[in-house]
Amino acid sequence: MMRIFRLAALALFGLLAAFAMPGAVAQEQAQPDSGVPATSTFGRWTTLIDTLDTGQDAHKTCAASAAFVDGIGNAGTLTLSISTGDALPPDAYPAIMITVDNKDLPTGKNIAATFGDPGVKVSAKVYSNAAVNGRPSWTVDNQAKTSLALLRAMRKVTSLDVVFGKQTVASIPMDGFTKAYRNLGASCGFPTKDVAP
Repeated sequence: MMRIFRLAALALFGLLAAFAMPGAVAQEQAQPDSGVPATSTFGRWTTLIDTLDTGQDAHKTCAASAAFVDGIGNAGTLTLSISTGDALPPDAYPAIMITVDNKDLPTGKNIAATFGDPGVKVSAKVYSNAAVNGRPSWTVDNQAKTSLALLRAMRKVTSLDVVFGKQTVASIPMDGFTKAYRNLGASCGFPTKDVAP
């Protein structure tokens, strides 16, 4: 799963420059059946649906990503990724990864993190990964109960405030999240009502 997640994150990161513009309206990008991943944009979120057909079976990787700039000008992305070969909701939820060009953020395993806004707070653990396109990255420990709470918070807030330890990472706009999450569910075949009714 991590290899697929990394590939989706890398692909999305490259696509964000073209698709995730502030204030963008929802738009579907029709893709010919040529093996090219299908992309759609919903507000600040871009989804990417990629099908890998091995001849014996076909797996889809469904990812959604939002670009952001942190408080000191560093570029970053928040990415959700899941594959039809993984456990799907409600048993497991998309992996959540943050990449940001800030080498001063804490690294290691079991970093305490808080996500939300003044009215909604979700505590989770994150761990640092190898860099993605040269940017440091962190993945949320994917426990179903915590991931569900975090995804619900992402639907409720206007901007998701992210803190690692006591250090602010960014405030990430959530415009378009609900539609992007529903697109992942429709594309990868899992219910979304528990997150985005």
